Amino acid sequence: MLRLLVSTALAAGIAAAGITGAQARELKVGAANVAKYLDPGRDHSNVGSQFYYNTFDTLIDKDHEKIGGEWRPGLATEWNLVSPKVMEFKLRQGVTFQNGEAMTADDVVFSLNRMYQATFPPYMVRSKDRLNNFEKAEKVDDYTVRITVKREEPLWETLVNLQQVMIIPEDYTKGLTGDPNVAEDSDYEAFSMAPVGTGPYAISEFSPGERVVYTRFDNFWGDKAPLEKVSVIHIPETASRITALKTGEVDMITNVAPDQLSLIEADPSIKAAGSVTPLFHVMIMNTNHPKLRDPRIRQALSLAIDRDALNEALWLGKAVVPSTHTMKEYGDLYMPELKTFEYNPEKARELLKEAGYDGFEITYDTDPVYYTNGLLAAQAIVEMWAQVGIKGKVNVAEKWTGNSKDMMTRNWSNPMYFADPFGSFGVMWAPDAASESEGRFTTDEAYRKTWDKFRFSKDVADRRAAYAELMDRIKQDPPVLPLYRPYESWAMRKDIAWAPKPGHIPYVLDFRAGAISFASN
Repeated sequence: MLRLLVSTALAAGIAAAGITGAQARELKVGAANVAKYLDPGRDHSNVGSQFYYNTFDTLIDKDHEKIGGEWRPGLATEWNLVSPKVMEFKLRQGVTFQNGEAMTADDVVFSLNRMYQATFPPYMVRSKDRLNNFEKAEKVDDYTVRITVKREEPLWETLVNLQQVMIIPEDYTKGLTGDPNVAEDSDYEAFSMAPVGTGPYAISEFSPGERVVYTRFDNFWGDKAPLEKVSVIHIPETASRITALKTGEVDMITNVAPDQLSLIEADPSIKAAGSVTPLFHVMIMNTNHPKLRDPRIRQALSLAIDRDALNEALWLGKAVVPSTHTMKEYGDLYMPELKTFEYNPEKARELLKEAGYDGFEITYDTDPVYYTNGLLAAQAIVEMWAQVGIKGKVNVAEKWTGNSKDMMTRNWSNPMYFADPFGSFGVMWAPDAASESEGRFTTDEAYRKTWDKFRFSKDVADRRAAYAELMDRIKQDPPVLPLYRPYESWAMRKDIAWAPKPGHIPYVLDFRAGAISFASN
């Protein structure tokens, strides 16, 4: 415990000399949700994704101002394939962790192999759903590392840029509990309560689920952080967040739904910034539930939902309703011509009749507040089901039910973890990915072969053809319906210039240099 407290104190240290004016600014953010742990390797939640970019770095960075992004040096200054399955990275020298330790190849190899060769159960999940092709990282010298993959990798830079392979300090992590020479599960658990990275802000205070405090790290290797301190505070109710902003309790708030924007616009001291989020709110269906095994029932559940009406009612038409599981951010793999999902209540009625639906109750699970407009959407969907003869019921609970054999349908979110269908659809519905791992989705050999062709083909035309095949499978035997890409807004004081960057994964609170500025007084 003493070691952990000392390390946290080190991370909080700030050199005050020379910090004046805008440089000395502090920011308070009222957030709809705050993470219960902070470890970029194990986390893939919308809540957690907010917090890592300020504190941690990857080997390869990118330009987040652009949708596709352009790769640029991060903790690695250069990288090259030395053989078809091996990439070599030259590491940036002079990088210091926020606890004062110098970063070397040992830290990089440790950070990568904790994911590539995972033994800690939460890491094993993330390793399987997006890093399964990565075999190992090896040290060549103190500032050279090589990564080896099992099969030739068409997405090298993309997968080295993932949040899950951000770099953490080896000695610090191993020393948190038990034997300081061994990485134990308890070390990783302790790290998630007292995280340390190489980024421009140290996490100096963390109250799980309630509060995260960043302080400027003056020994950061890149452009210095523009803020001295940032406090992110959990304020779950939208009305309370808006009130806190109006009264000056906080300077910025997250997750403002479109129907609340008029309250922001009516106050001359505050403003909003919003965007269509690179994420789908989805309805998932348990294909293995005894009552839902007939795909015609699930097709009917999907066809009965008027997603355009949901968009107009809940998002004032600002959301994006997709025809298939695709986003512009996919670049050459953006495929809006596919018609995987549609609204057709008459066909829904026909399918229910063919399937012999006898009026049994179908439950729809939702958290009360986690997703913006999530509960309202659930209630509207059950009403739409009733119009085609489906008896539905909304179950409201904070507990995640997606891994329960009794779950029938529920809401979920499907973020774009990286700009490729693999980074959105695939993380959830690839063979052995999240949905199959949790037991609500089952792939067969044909699905696996098509996925393999999509995942590892180097030819874009081949990948497009394989993805079209996958979407046809999803249409015929649906486990999911993307409802819409939500339009999320952040509100802030009038003098603050900040907006979500299109190249980030959803919800990132980026307060690095160039991401936030203030109007002159």
